[in-house]
Formats: sequence, C-alpha cells, structure tokens
Amino acid sequence: MLDLLVVEDNERLRPALVSGLENTGAVHVIADCGSGAAALEACLAQPPAVILLDVQLDGAMNGIEAAVAIRREFPRMPIVFYSIQDDDAYYRAFRRSGILSHYAYVRKSNYLLPQMIVPLLQDAVSGRNFIDPEIESRVQEVREKDEQDPMALLEPNEQVVARMLAQGMSNEQIAARIGFRDKRTISRTNGQIYAAWGLNDTAADEKIARVRAAIIVREGRLIVWDDQGVARTLDARGDWAPHEIKLGE
Repeated sequence: MLDLLVVEDNERLRPALVSGLENTGAVHVIADCGSGAAALEACLAQPPAVILLDVQLDGAMNGIEAAVAIRREFPRMPIVFYSIQDDDAYYRAFRRSGILSHYAYVRKSNYLLPQMIVPLLQDAVSGRNFIDPEIESRVQEVREKDEQDPMALLEPNEQVVARMLAQGMSNEQIAARIGFRDKRTISRTNGQIYAAWGLNDTAADEKIARVRAAIIVREGRLIVWDDQGVARTLDARGDWAPHEIKLGE
C-alpha cells in the first residue's frame, strides 16, 4: 500500500477524492491539503511515497512550481499531476521544470475514477512517466510558440522595456523615455522579463541577466544558458542544443 499525499484546492472535491482513493485499498492517504506551500510542509513533516497534485492551487505556487520546490528537498519524488486547466502558462511551467521521470500528467476529465488514478501512482513510484497525449500536444505547441517568438511570453509593457534594454539603455533612460514616475518600476519589469525567459534561475547576477535578455531580443528566439555558460536553443527534436551567438551582426 502506497502512502499518498493529495493536493487539491477544491474543498468539496478533496474529501471525496481522498475517500475514493482510500477505498481502492491500494493507497493510504497520509495527508491532504490545498496549496503548494502546505504540500511542501506536509512532505517535510512526513514524506509520502507519491503525490497526487492538482496543477491549479491556492496560494503563490501552482502545482508545477510546488513539485519543483518539493523535489529540491526530495529528488525525483513520484508525482501525478492532474488538471482541468488548459492555459499556456501551466504547460510552459511544466516544460521548464525539467521533470524527467517518476511522474504522470493527465487531464482530470480523462481520469475521473480513483481506479484509473492508482495505476498512474504506481507507475510513478516505479520510475516510469506518462503524459496524456492531449497535454503532450499542448506542451509541444507551447514549446514551438516560445521558440518562434520569446516576446510572446511578455506583456506589452515588458516587450517595450525589453527592446529598449537590448538597445543598451539604462533603467533611468528607459524610465525617462516611457515616462514612469517611479524608476523602480523598470527594475520590477526587468525582473518579470528575466523570470519569463528563465534568466533569474541561471544568471549569477542582474548584469548577466540583462546582457542575456538583450541577446534574446536580438536573436529573436528563446535561449537558455547552462551552468558552464553555454547557450542553448531548442532543435527540431525538442532538445536543448548548443547555439552559436553571432556577434557584431
């Protein structure tokens, strides 16, 4: 019998889900909660064998972000994601999470019954992974969209700031050009740009993130940098391959 943590923010659905899973006789629900922060605390208090995790949650973290936080403490913790959401942001977060194994990601509508969820939990514990074909198609769609136009990840005002940043303008110059009364607005906007392009995780400091953001604007495609500073872009197979940045063009 598997010790299970259930993370579901629907207060009416969660008790029924817990009861249904317990009645299968295959799992024992050791805890349940409705937010990513609570899920992390539950794992720290009593690590489960596997987690059933809704993608949309109460609080600051969505389910994908919660999984990343949990796996920092418990590497490759088996997780089954389930969701009714069809928002690009969730598929983008999943793609960027780097989750490779011990997981499943399915639509709630395709896996309604506890008896359908249990095999996914068991497979995740065994190290296997499964992604609902509908979700896999959407993840690929988002990947292609992001590769084609990194600006699509930014809101309109962030796009304006990113283009000015790529021209070498300082925060003060950008603020003056746009007419922001609070110069700190540019720093906050820069932070959103770095987060959208994954630069806040890999860059050593703000100056490096700023340079890399300018390169992305000029290259017109999403680029990531590994720990050795090697630039990579997605190739036709969906792998992050080394990318040569052409200077002076």
